[in-house]
Amino acid sequence: MRIEIYLESKDKKNTLIKYNYNYMLSSAIYSKFVDLEFFRNLHESESFKFFNFSKLYIKHINNSNSEGLIANKGKVKFILSSPNQYIITNFLSGCLENPELRIGKNIYKITQIKEIKDPKIHKKEEINTLSPIITRTKEEIEGKLKIRDLAPSPHFFRNLEKNLIRKYILFNNIENTNLKVNISSEMRYVKEKRILIEKYGYKTYNRCYLMNLSIEGDAELIKFAYDTGIGEKNSMGFGMIKIKENK
Repeated sequence: MRIEIYLESKDKKNTLIKYNYNYMLSSAIYSKFVDLEFFRNLHESESFKFFNFSKLYIKHINNSNSEGLIANKGKVKFILSSPNQYIITNFLSGCLENPELRIGKNIYKITQIKEIKDPKIHKKEEINTLSPIITRTKEEIEGKLKIRDLAPSPHFFRNLEKNLIRKYILFNNIENTNLKVNISSEMRYVKEKRILIEKYGYKTYNRCYLMNLSIEGDAELIKFAYDTGIGEKNSMGFGMIKIKENK
């Protein structure tokens, strides 16, 4: 299930959207869950969270500075997606109780929420990224295992496939699956991003990519990728995809 959330600054003044807002927006989404036990279990889980959100779309950019972009009247929107309908309905309940959302220091009115109709999924789809993709690997450096962000390569795409199948198995509480998927790219459009996540006093720089992809396999698995995102850190705003309409 996928919804689009429209926001406007509470006082209709311009707002500064910091470049590295992922953690702030993720926290804002968590703040709307009305089932506190569900929220606590989800937030504390070391496993996949099974929700995903897009980048912030700014209706009119007035200006920019070294910290971020200036949104005219604070008008922004984002997309929230999950294969778990309870996550979406929990978020919606919180929005009905209090139609405001705090992202960092900015307080927004929730002016509109729209449900996005699911696209018809085929066994092969061309997709665009609505937020950058990240996938990582562990490697031994000077006798220690370290995590390294991968750049687009065969290793990068195989990691995306394995990660998607692992998420599907865990979400459906099954031991294994025969569903298969192949993810690739002709690399016609690739834009590298470096996003800072500052959490609990720690700073992590994430090398990630906006790009066009091809995904081929079982339609059920492709639909799951559409709902939950591909790659890692989906609940931190990475890996949201959109099915291309004109193929």
